[in-house]
Amino acid sequence: MAKSYFQYLPDFDYVSRLPRAQSISDYIRVKNLFKRTKINADVFQDLSFFTKYQIVGDERPDNIAHKIYGNANLDWVVMLCNNMTNVENEWPLEETSFHNFLLAKYGSEEKLHNIHHYETKEIVNSMGKVIIPKGLEVNSTFSVTFFDTGDNTEKIVTGIAQAYTNQEYEEKIQNERRNIFLIKPNFIGLITEEMENIMPYQKGSTQYVSKNVVRGENIRLYV
Repeated sequence: MAKSYFQYLPDFDYVSRLPRAQSISDYIRVKNLFKRTKINADVFQDLSFFTKYQIVGDERPDNIAHKIYGNANLDWVVMLCNNMTNVENEWPLEETSFHNFLLAKYGSEEKLHNIHHYETKEIVNSMGKVIIPKGLEVNSTFSVTFFDTGDNTEKIVTGIAQAYTNQEYEEKIQNERRNIFLIKPNFIGLITEEMENIMPYQKGSTQYVSKNVVRGENIRLYV
């Protein structure tokens, strides 16, 4: 059965700083949150392992893990497949949180409708060749002059800068975050096996106690 992310994490014996510590050599056993892994680069490069997924509404990683893998505990796989480490900053915000974020960043409802920047519309010549791609950030008066080889004429195109408000800019970022990759369910064993192999400590490593525990140096013993 697939485990939650924290069940894979090995432990770390940390020098106790608690008032109830009975001696300077007391330790507290905690999860080593600094121990991390990533998907093998060979797996990432083989797109046959992955499928595209678009986050719907206020779906969270655990919702998607349950839907795709039948196990909400595999929410960490959803994050790992997209090199995400912080849900707060890298996952699309739910509607209320997004609105609160906008107000905190821009100050008022009115300012949400202020112009943030301008982007180009796509410009093509008479033969369908792209002269100016869509989405380039430009100033409001941007224009382009080019020689159209299709009809042997010089053309000047104006009015190609499209305005984006602060709200539209932020919505675009949120929508981009909705497009993620997921490892296909039949390959989930590759990820869990990788976790089983990488997370344990190697014998001979610094402060090694066992494959599941290392101990921090107690500098108070040497003062």
